[in-house]
Amino acid sequence: MPLYNRLKEYRAKINVNQTEMGRLVGVSRQTISQIERGDYSPSVTLALKISKVLNATVEDIFIYEEENINE
Repeated sequence: MPLYNRLKEYRAKINVNQTEMGRLVGVSRQTISQIERGDYSPSVTLALKISKVLNATVEDIFIYEEENINE
């Protein structure tokens, strides 16, 4: 269940670095970095906080793509 994101792109639009983004949503810079790399999927609460700070919808920032499994 891949979850892709455009967090880095949206963060750049408002000129906020990873450290500041983490502070704004209550997590560490490392967590923001992990989300951007796709190594960590945020909770619904964190995704909502991120979208609010970035003035975008969760769907604008996070893209879920189902894997096609043909059995």
